[in-house]
Amino acid sequence: MAPGTDITPLFRAAYENRYTWEPGFGGYKGRCVWEQGNRREEGRFVVGADLKASVEGIDDAEITKAMASQLWEVCIHRVRRTFEQTHSANTFSAGDTDAVGLEVIVGGKGSGDRYRIKDDVVTMVHRHIHGTVVTIFTLETTDTGAGYLSRRYSSVYSDPATGAARGGTSHFTDTFVPLAGTGPWVLSERVIAADAGSDEAGSDEASSSEEAGGEAAGAGEQRFRFEDLQPL
Repeated sequence: MAPGTDITPLFRAAYENRYTWEPGFGGYKGRCVWEQGNRREEGRFVVGADLKASVEGIDDAEITKAMASQLWEVCIHRVRRTFEQTHSANTFSAGDTDAVGLEVIVGGKGSGDRYRIKDDVVTMVHRHIHGTVVTIFTLETTDTGAGYLSRRYSSVYSDPATGAARGGTSHFTDTFVPLAGTGPWVLSERVIAADAGSDEAGSDEASSSEEAGGEAAGAGEQRFRFEDLQPL
């Protein structure tokens, strides 16, 4: 692929290969468990049709907030938006190619952002968000039969002016299951292994080309589990 070539169709194919929910998502509920080291907290959660998550039964406010953040962040990336809705103000041209995939250089409104794509998967995202840059590499995906979900990936924040890292790297492993066996695929477990000083980034950034977000995650490993999942 010659550098500078318009590769909008290739990027569109990867974008449209992401797994998203069918219209009419009704919400779901279940039990949530947080673990770090020898510490364990358990509660209940509800995600409404409006994608707002509520968590009850956990006394620690920071853990409650982190649990709700994981649910919201995953859900918001399942919302189906057309390529035109998300990227109509952008252009996409070819850069170099490496083991991660073909570089996608963004022009227009998103100028300065970059992606890499390989086999209809967005394998790298480098985006300017809220005065910082987040870079996410997708290492492994889950094939739902109706699009892919990022399963194993890493993220790091950096300074947009200097490129210097802001904190360490966070490593994510997500497990998804179909709700009630046949319904929409939802998160059943997220494991975050964070380097010292790292910040937790949105898990689906690489797969969805959407905005990252999350709560601070210190060094060590956190495990978020979502069990007894039932549609509302």
